[in-house]
Amino acid sequence: MAEQSVERRVLMDVQLPATEPTDHVQVRRITMQPGVAAGAHVHNGPVFGHIVAGSVVFQIKGEEPEVLVAGDVFYEPEAVTITRFDARDDGVTFIGYFLLGAGQQPEIS
Repeated sequence: MAEQSVERRVLMDVQLPATEPTDHVQVRRITMQPGVAAGAHVHNGPVFGHIVAGSVVFQIKGEEPEVLVAGDVFYEPEAVTITRFDARDDGVTFIGYFLLGAGQQPEIS
């Protein structure tokens, strides 16, 4: 039997603020065409995600923008303005994990 190895690497470890209990997690695959800018927005719950393909300029209010590419992970805190989530020339596909309370659905304001 061939020897197999398993590598476990922490990509992100986020201490969440005191929030409402999480009742369910909704996972979405989202694709943005090249050059599409999500605009400043706020989520009604914490969102984690990872880039599957392409790239995006990501910025949380008060922080420096960063370019995320395939394999990168991100965190969007609840009730904090995301000032940029802008697909670059190659567009972007990402998986978003929305932590939600009982009866809650993901909302953006």
